[in-house]
Order: sequence, then structure tokens, then C-alpha cells
Amino acid sequence: MKINKKLITFTIATIIGAAAQTSHATEVGQAAPQFTLPTLQQDQPTALKSYAGKVIYLDFWASWCAPCRTSFPLLNKMHEKLKAQGFEVVAINLDEDKAAAEKFLKEFPVSFTVLRDAKGEWADQFVVESMPTSFIIDKQGVVQNIHHGFNSDDIKELEEKVTKLLAQK
Repeated sequence: MKINKKLITFTIATIIGAAAQTSHATEVGQAAPQFTLPTLQQDQPTALKSYAGKVIYLDFWASWCAPCRTSFPLLNKMHEKLKAQGFEVVAINLDEDKAAAEKFLKEFPVSFTVLRDAKGEWADQFVVESMPTSFIIDKQGVVQNIHHGFNSDDIKELEEKVTKLLAQK
């Protein structure tokens, strides 16, 4: 049985090329990937583009994420403080079990939008590798900051970055 070397080379190149196309990390300076996901509670389709012209704190989280227990109350306060200036927090839950996310939100209620990505498709598009991972997106839809993890001291720096973006036209 003779193996065609050209066929093997083509197959390997195709596999490598496909892997490279599907692993594009979202980076600072790039336009945020556009998506539509259902809200957690009402399954209402919500598109990222519906927040165009606003500064967005896009937060990928899960109910089992210990730092999320710290971040949610602080993000909610920042959202309440800055929303009149054009700031939105959009949290994307990655739990497969919707009930676990709902239980978390009963313990840590928020006024910002919570979406659901149970299959993790958009977490993969944004290349989320730790919980939580957040992206600060400017009014033009460009990622300006990526933040991994969370502790209570982080909120000051994050609010400063958001406030600077809100001041820009």
C-alpha cells in the first residue's frame, strides 16, 4: 500500500489551517466578536450590537467561580453608578445547569444584563481561559482591556478605565 505524500501534506496543512482559523483570540485593539445570546431568566435574544455607542464590561462567569462572588456586587455598584453615562455590564454565564446560575443570582442579585452561553461557543470565540474573564469594550465596539480573575482591589482600576472611555467621544 503506497501512501501519497502530497495527499498527506495537504491533509496536515488543512488541519493546521482550520485549527488556526478557529483559535483567534480576542485581543486589545480588535473589534469585539458580535453575538446574540438569550437572557438567563427570560430567554430573550440579546445582541451585543444592541449596546452600540456604550462602554461595555463583558464578563464571562460561572456559578462555581469563587471570584465571581466578589465581582458581582462590585460590578453591580459600578453599573448603577455609571449607567446614566452610557455604561453597561453584560455578564455571560457559562453554566450548563441553568438552575445553578439562577441560584447564584438569588444570592448575588444584579441589575445588569445576564446572558447564557451554556455550550460555551462565545467563550471559545473570545478565548476565555479563566473565570472570570472580562473585556472592556469602547463605544466603537473595540476591546480596550482584558481582565483575568477578580479580587476586590481590581474594581478601582477597572472603574478608572471605564470612566476614561466614557469621557471619550
